[in-house]
Amino acid sequence: MTQGKLSLANKTNDSSSGQASGSPSPPSYEEATAGTSAPCYNDVEMLTEFTWDDRNIRRVFIRKVYAILMIQLLVTLAIVALFTFCDPVKDYIQTNPGWYWASYAVFFVTYLTLSCCSAPRRQFPWNLILLAIFTLSLSYMTGMLSSFYNTKSVVMCLGITAAVCLLVTVFSFQTKFDVTSYQGVLFVFCMVMFISGLVLAFVLPFQYVPWLDAIFAALGAILFTMFLAFDTQLLMGNKRYTMSPEEYVFATLNIYLDIIYIFSFFLQIFGTKRE
Repeated sequence: MTQGKLSLANKTNDSSSGQASGSPSPPSYEEATAGTSAPCYNDVEMLTEFTWDDRNIRRVFIRKVYAILMIQLLVTLAIVALFTFCDPVKDYIQTNPGWYWASYAVFFVTYLTLSCCSAPRRQFPWNLILLAIFTLSLSYMTGMLSSFYNTKSVVMCLGITAAVCLLVTVFSFQTKFDVTSYQGVLFVFCMVMFISGLVLAFVLPFQYVPWLDAIFAALGAILFTMFLAFDTQLLMGNKRYTMSPEEYVFATLNIYLDIIYIFSFFLQIFGTKRE
């Protein structure tokens, strides 16, 4: 009896010393089967695999934006060429300004819809339909504006616009300078242009000042060149502010609008009106 008690005490001491030495005890059934109802994923791996900052997704996004942009620019170029080189069409649009104001109304409504409402610009195919209507309306306005200028001036301004936009795009992709961090500067510049436009609207009807109009056009060209660099870097995904790949329609709209405004301001600076 005494030997049995001693052997039992020795086993107890051995087990306690084994636990004290640091060997882990086997888990219970509840602990072993806890959390096996759903697959276990690493959060970091999930974020790395499915994040919008993935390079492949970003490349597809950029290609999609520039593919749509090329189609928009080709449509605009065709309409500008038609309104500039075809005399019957040019005479018709100049003698019927009502179509210009109708296209301006369509442009304004579609622009507000695509800019302010996220649902229409993300829902296929309505986003592309609205973008097509927006492109046609703005192309008509640009073509009518070009019809009042000399043909050589229009061609020259098209070449200048293409060269400037290409240089700004290459600069935006290659430089380490982050244009997206200067939103405040762009906002102040926009306010200056807005106030200057209101002043010109009251001054020019009373007395035409050529150099004042040219200065306003030059400032507008500089402003939208900066906007082009800003909107281009929003596509890249490696700057302070980026754009979601779901917003490919909105990104295309912004860059297209920048290019059209740059062309319009260059036309005011370098263009020669028809006599």
